[in-house]
Amino acid sequence: MRVLLADPPAFTPWYDHQLAASLSRAGADVELLTSHFRFGDVPPPDGYRVRRRFYPLSSRVFKRSRARLPLKAVEHIGVFAALAAARADVVHVQWLALPQADVHLRFRSPAVFTAHDLLPRRTAGKRDLWQQLLKRFDRVIVHSQRGRETLAELGVEARVIPHPVYPSGATRADDGHTLLSLGVIRPYKGLPDAIEVTRRIPEARLVVAGDPAMPLDEHLGAERVEWQLGYLPQAELDRRLSEATLAVFPYRAELDQSGALLQALGAGVPSVVYDVAGLGEPIRSFGAGAVVPAGDVDAFTAAVERLLGDGDALAQARAGADAARRELTWDAAASAHLALYEELA
Repeated sequence: MRVLLADPPAFTPWYDHQLAASLSRAGADVELLTSHFRFGDVPPPDGYRVRRRFYPLSSRVFKRSRARLPLKAVEHIGVFAALAAARADVVHVQWLALPQADVHLRFRSPAVFTAHDLLPRRTAGKRDLWQQLLKRFDRVIVHSQRGRETLAELGVEARVIPHPVYPSGATRADDGHTLLSLGVIRPYKGLPDAIEVTRRIPEARLVVAGDPAMPLDEHLGAERVEWQLGYLPQAELDRRLSEATLAVFPYRAELDQSGALLQALGAGVPSVVYDVAGLGEPIRSFGAGAVVPAGDVDAFTAAVERLLGDGDALAQARAGADAARRELTWDAAASAHLALYEELA
């Protein structure tokens, strides 16, 4: 089976790599169409081909500057044309960077879309737009049951394929009281709540590791908070995961699943999450930490305090994270994807 994966804006290069490699191991002929990743190195292809043909200038000249957007809009004509003309057994699109234009897409081949963010933040209010756009695809994939229910409200039927964990070389080397806030730092990720929880627990310290996509000035002076800003190379990411006792995700509901959460679970690090989107599903399923009501800082603090202070509870949560690591594999995800693709062949 020839599978064309497309992540035109290169929003999730590690996800693209793992999915393409696992599909290739399962026997598919896989090509990844994407663009240059603006923030660091990406893994080399493993059994698949890659062409970084999209957004040739805007992906290289700018980083987070909004000055790139007019140029990117012009370059998007090439993305639109390439997706519309693509021929394969299945064209599987991971992200669409300009939904207002892409709503007019017509595919020559069976098409699949993974709704990583369900209704992406910049256009979440345009529900009619996303309803029309998602119906351009023959199949839509989400990472959680809650994601499936959200799209069902738009009249869009989606298939759940759980987000796999990311492989990790981390080892357990934590001090028993280190919290980790991991990933690109955006307003919806609730950093102020993570800092407040740390302030309320005198023995806790917080490591914030990620590339900032928001101003941090008001937070940088917080006590017992260590900052490691920027994209982390794999060795440094593994070190931070090794040193983490718990990972914390006090997110607002603006996504389906968190790649950073799956990095933590892939390293065997239990997590405390707000009950938003699909974040709680792997934590509940495997007993890999705690899920608390969205926005409830008191409950979040109590959950963190209990896991830091109760050795048995922490050991059980670690065992749950290890179970998630064993079950939520990329090979299992590849099998589920291929079964879905075969429905369209």
